[in-house]
Amino acid sequence: MTVRSKTHSTGYSATALTRWILLLAVLLMVPAVWSAAAGQHEGAVNTEDGVAIKGYDPVAYFTLGEPTEGSAQYSVEWDGAEWWFASAEHRDMFAYDPERYAPKYGGYCAWAASQGNVADIEPGQWAIEGGSLYLNYNARFHRRFRSELAASIAAADQNWPALRAELEQAAASE
Repeated sequence: MTVRSKTHSTGYSATALTRWILLLAVLLMVPAVWSAAAGQHEGAVNTEDGVAIKGYDPVAYFTLGEPTEGSAQYSVEWDGAEWWFASAEHRDMFAYDPERYAPKYGGYCAWAASQGNVADIEPGQWAIEGGSLYLNYNARFHRRFRSELAASIAAADQNWPALRAELEQAAASE
């Protein structure tokens, strides 16, 4: 027994047309999914839904010596992002001197910046060196960054202005 599907005037069967429509729908959704998976970076500061560094308190790395989640209750806008803090005291310290407490390279991965790229971060992969906060994507990248610290910082410092300009340009074109 042979099963025949009805062929439309296009020469394609209904099943083939349905597959093409589904494929097109999936392809149109891929950029949105990638954007969500990538953390929806929105500019020169590593943000997710407008909140910097995954909502962690940058001041806590200095004062408490550990990554600490912040709260929208204690927030401040700076450099195009909303920064969250664990306390009003930390919020006020940051507002007074944000350059002192904000992580280097917009809160993107320091090792990636040293390689001329940007990458998301894992708040638990951090270091304070020379009074600056550095965040990294994962433990492996953190080890690489630390293993050649001076060279990594020098390369990231050199690469960051161009990376920042690219991020700002991409955000402006959206």
